[in-house]
Amino acid sequence: MPTKPPPTVGFLLHDVARLLRKRFEQHARDSGLTRSQWQVLAYIDQNAGIQQGALAELMDVEPITVGRIVDKLEGCGLAERRPHATDRRVWQLYLTQKAGPKLTELRALGEITRAEAFGDIPQPEREQLLATLGQMRTNLTAACQMRVAERQVQNG
Repeated sequence: MPTKPPPTVGFLLHDVARLLRKRFEQHARDSGLTRSQWQVLAYIDQNAGIQQGALAELMDVEPITVGRIVDKLEGCGLAERRPHATDRRVWQLYLTQKAGPKLTELRALGEITRAEAFGDIPQPEREQLLATLGQMRTNLTAACQMRVAERQVQNG
């Protein structure tokens, strides 16, 4: 019987991310919001005034998907669209005052989920993991911005 190859970094990262989302959803079940709504709130909190299209790109989803989520968040009084100061075609996204307590709840649930994920992993190993993942993100961001022909020349 052949031995199975060890899991790849991509497979492990995908699986851990999936399980983190699943566990967060379990914690947030009674919050009244979906994980996607939580995610949009968090992104708008970090990027106040972002345009809907840019938010969709950041989240790697279709603009119509973000539009529907923002519609629901507006209906709950948690987010609002404001017209751009100089371009009447553009709407910017902001959180309302009512979103503050929900974000506090979001962060607490996220902390519980991360604590479960890290479990008994020692702090130095946690820090090394985060540093390594950050460097991988930097490397891949640079690679994604490079054109294919440039990469081929660079790699010989």
